[in-house]
Amino acid sequence: MLQSIAFPMLIGFAIFMTGMKTMELALHRSVGRHLDTVLQRSTATPLHGLVVGTTATAVLQSSTAVTVMTIGLVNAGLLTFPRTLGIVLGTNIGTCLTTELIGMNISRFSWPILLVSLALWLLTALLGELGLLPSRRSVSRIGSPEIRWLQPLRSTSVIMGGFALLLVGMGMMQSVGPAVQSSGLFSAFLTRAEDSVLWGLAAGVVLSAAVHSSAAVIAIIMGLAASFAMPVPIGIAIVLGANVGTCVTAVLASLGGSKSGRFVAWAHVLLNVGGAILFVPFVHQLQLITGWLTTSPAAQIAHAQTIFNMASSLLALPLCYLPVLQRMQPR
Repeated sequence: MLQSIAFPMLIGFAIFMTGMKTMELALHRSVGRHLDTVLQRSTATPLHGLVVGTTATAVLQSSTAVTVMTIGLVNAGLLTFPRTLGIVLGTNIGTCLTTELIGMNISRFSWPILLVSLALWLLTALLGELGLLPSRRSVSRIGSPEIRWLQPLRSTSVIMGGFALLLVGMGMMQSVGPAVQSSGLFSAFLTRAEDSVLWGLAAGVVLSAAVHSSAAVIAIIMGLAASFAMPVPIGIAIVLGANVGTCVTAVLASLGGSKSGRFVAWAHVLLNVGGAILFVPFVHQLQLITGWLTTSPAAQIAHAQTIFNMASSLLALPLCYLPVLQRMQPR
């Protein structure tokens, strides 16, 4: 049982997280240096903040990264608490992109994508080593156009490679479905979760808080659902819990900072906890809605997360315009 479940799951999870972090770092290196300015200048209203938060999270592929960056700007006095409310709402919407891409069942393209990304990276490295392109110093003086396409090409290759590794890890985690399905401990959990979705909610909170990534937890659940080892309603309940558990990282990042920074973290907690409480009674209705959209269990879970996050953020958006919140600026 250990060899058939634990080893493939751990290896697949490690590859998945490596791919995710590779994508995040490459994207952050490409556009992250511009995000501070964008967050400061484009958050005049909660709606503007929601759009910016959604876009930034979709680009960086990490709601935690954007939330932590926002807390840092507030702690530095470069951003006020009221201007962060929309950003917090947007991060939950933007984070759905990864799971929606996984839910498209494109794992069969993982190795071709990985090979193409490796070839592109080797091409850029070869051009640099052979001196076929000017050095960085000379480029900075003469403004040669070659480097302007070389660096984006290299970043693109790394992003593609990270996404391919993410798909490879996802495939490995899916392969343990039959073994998990026959596990007595897992069967006991399913029995309890079928009696009360709160078991699934609690499992999502704990797992997401432990690995500091709701996307990773949701990917595991999507893999189990794809192999029919995890019923969709229980998977949706775990997704709701995973969105709550991911708030732990933001709370930890706010410790030792300003009171405004802590307010940002707790606003994130309030949004996700409130949304989970609101949607837990409607888990089966979520399954019905997603069932109309697709017959794939993994895609149903991805769609459920998107519906939950979008509905929670849009329902909370009008509250951000309340005068009492707009005036809040803790010293």
